[in-house]
Amino acid sequence: MRYRLLGRSGLRVSELCLGTMAFGEEVRWGASREECERMLRAFADAGGNFIDTADKYTGGTSERYVGELIAGERDRWVLATKYSLARDEHDPNGAGNHRKSLVTALDASLRRLGTDYVDVLWLHMWDYVTPVDEVMRALDDQVRAGKVLYVGISNTPAWIVAQANTLADLRGWSPFVAIQVEYSLVQRDAERELIPMAAAFDLAVTAWSPLGAGVLTGKYGRDDADARGGRLEVEPGMSGRFLSERNLEIAGAVAAVAADVGASPAQVALAWLLRAPGVVIPVLGARTERQLRENLGAATVDLPADQLARLDAVGAPALGYPYEFLRWAAASSYTFGSAYAALEEHRGQRSGRAFRVERGA
Repeated sequence: MRYRLLGRSGLRVSELCLGTMAFGEEVRWGASREECERMLRAFADAGGNFIDTADKYTGGTSERYVGELIAGERDRWVLATKYSLARDEHDPNGAGNHRKSLVTALDASLRRLGTDYVDVLWLHMWDYVTPVDEVMRALDDQVRAGKVLYVGISNTPAWIVAQANTLADLRGWSPFVAIQVEYSLVQRDAERELIPMAAAFDLAVTAWSPLGAGVLTGKYGRDDADARGGRLEVEPGMSGRFLSERNLEIAGAVAAVAADVGASPAQVALAWLLRAPGVVIPVLGARTERQLRENLGAATVDLPADQLARLDAVGAPALGYPYEFLRWAAASSYTFGSAYAALEEHRGQRSGRAFRVERGA
């Protein structure tokens, strides 16, 4: 396992993160405490030190299990949890991004985790009603109180993250050091704005559902989709995640590359993320030790340039407006004159795969 800096911080985290959404048997696809312990030990043995949980996962059991399992060596772990999803559906303030929700949720998480601080606190999901300055000041207060060391944000539009970090810089508050987004070979929408924004602000990117809800593992084939009219839900608890012709084509390309390089499809899909521009850290959401050990093998997979290019191309998203328009304008000499073809610039290379594919770089 190699290590990466978490965005603009000096914090060293393993290149793969252990996700714990399945820690606990409150959901039918969850894992027992014994299986969770085996997964955590396998992750630690491989050199992993970055673990991700949330107050909402398995009704709080995930946090309890994680806290119990790392109690003997708490300080060696980079422990991340989240707040803002509903804890009490009958309490108007039992959810949201606001200060009261933050304080009560964090204190409850610390009790379940059995620790007095978390290394990273994620805002789990943007609520569109809490002012950005309230969020950033409230998070900074928790950092100053010593309950949180770094802050990150998940499932939020790029323009809000940019506004938040600009405000934090201006006022001397703790900025976000990372974003958490859905990102995989079958879900690359983040390349339009979130990935370039992260590069511009030096934010790490942690990728949830890096195997596309199971589609990229190779366990689903075209027959599965045909048998259900093209609508097969591929993973329990991930409503709306269905097989499609497009996703099956991408999975087929992943399987072909896997055969060429002598790896499993899951390992290839994860290795593609590990070789993305900037700092991209896949969050491994395995439910068994066997699955986790296979996924950890991605760290040793070598993807030649031609295979990377093949994977880049098969699922590249259309950038849409204004990006397509601006690319056309640049190539038509409107914005660069005759210098466009000869210009060597580094910023576009940090702006995500889609930009590089569109530029033909």
